[in-house]
Amino acid sequence: MGAIPADIETDTQPPMTVPLRHFVVALGFLLAGVVLGVLAPLGVAPGRATLAHVHLLLAGWVCVTIMGAMTQFVPVWSGTAIHSERLAAAQLWGVGVGLAGFAGSLLVSAYPWLPAFGAVLLAGFWVFVYNLGRTLLGVRPWDVTERHFALALGFLVAVTGLGLALAVGYVRPVFADVPVVRGDVRAAHATLAVFGVVLTTVFGALYQLATMFTQSDLDRLDAPLRTVEEVGYPIGVVALAGGRLLGSPLVGRLGALLVVAGVVAMAVILGRRLRQRTVEWTPMLRRYGVAAAAMLLWAVPTARAWLLAPLDPAHTFGAPAGVHLLLFGVVGFVVAGTLYHVVPFIVWVHRYSDRLGFEAVPMIDDLYDARLARVDLAALVAGAAALTLAESGVFAAQAVPWAGMGIETGTAAATLFGGVASGVGFAGFAANLVGVVREHGTKSLAGLLLPALDRSDGPAQSRPVEERPEN
Repeated sequence: MGAIPADIETDTQPPMTVPLRHFVVALGFLLAGVVLGVLAPLGVAPGRATLAHVHLLLAGWVCVTIMGAMTQFVPVWSGTAIHSERLAAAQLWGVGVGLAGFAGSLLVSAYPWLPAFGAVLLAGFWVFVYNLGRTLLGVRPWDVTERHFALALGFLVAVTGLGLALAVGYVRPVFADVPVVRGDVRAAHATLAVFGVVLTTVFGALYQLATMFTQSDLDRLDAPLRTVEEVGYPIGVVALAGGRLLGSPLVGRLGALLVVAGVVAMAVILGRRLRQRTVEWTPMLRRYGVAAAAMLLWAVPTARAWLLAPLDPAHTFGAPAGVHLLLFGVVGFVVAGTLYHVVPFIVWVHRYSDRLGFEAVPMIDDLYDARLARVDLAALVAGAAALTLAESGVFAAQAVPWAGMGIETGTAAATLFGGVASGVGFAGFAANLVGVVREHGTKSLAGLLLPALDRSDGPAQSRPVEERPEN
């Protein structure tokens, strides 16, 4: 299944290079983050490797992907033009340079540079917020997806403001004269980043994507679940972050319950759409299925952990055993699944759409390697499962014979296996999508990233697409 739905307007989308450039840069951040994730448990990664790892994956891979996807699909879904293509191009430079410098400063312990690179990072994100905000302001009335995106933009402003304050805190005592401590600011920053920016965007997109690509509609049983998520979830995010910032367990606990309820509601909505699909399974839908299951598995232990101690730093992203379920199992698989359609879709529209009806052209899902998609899915599921089990501590008492490598427990071995398996899966995933751009795109990778290096005279020549095996 790879047809373009009939109810979206592709004429309003920005130039292909704008979103694709975001996606390729995001894949670079993904691979850098995965490498740090493998090296950190071995004790060979330099500086603040874990913090750099988290920022490369969340701010780099996930948020840069979100920036590219919103820049592409808000105009398409909303039937309007992006406010400024120049700002859409400039936002990536700000975020890319700022994040690369920020992560590099953490790795080499060059803390005085953190505020400067943090300011560049903030500027890039705020350009994105302004550009998308101005685009959304021209659309009325907002649908459920657009409302989620607007909320996510507001959360992003707050997250980056707190993040810059934390970066300045490495060199100046910015929290000495305010009634909050650095740890509480850090907890609020992380809460708003993951549950505010990322999951709000993911949930908003799923209302469109899960119905569009399962070719099913929300029904009367989904309506109350949607209300729980759309109304209760954002209130919960604000309350949870506010409770952590102000040190209020009561406010934090109320917010935590609403957040868990919203995640469960979305999991059921997504699961029901997948169950009622009228199309065959695709790489996109398979990864959405993993995400729906991960949401429920995360919610069960998290509800108990947050009821007992919503402000505990160990519970920032839920139960200690659920961090990878949320960040990898939910966020990672939704982003990967979405990209398995978005990247081929953009390339197909610009390369083949005007030939449709005049000559034989491939379908959207013919552009990537289906076998490699199955391999990377298996590796990513294995990696996510191993990392989740390692967090749960089930292997803690098991000794392993690699103490010379810094691996002395079963937990460390499971973490290493999970990191390697995830690395293999993400490498296959990245190779598959980059292959789509190289084989079928209208520009070379160098020309896509740096237009001054573009030497293409026209559409890239691709090999004929062979008949693909069943997904």
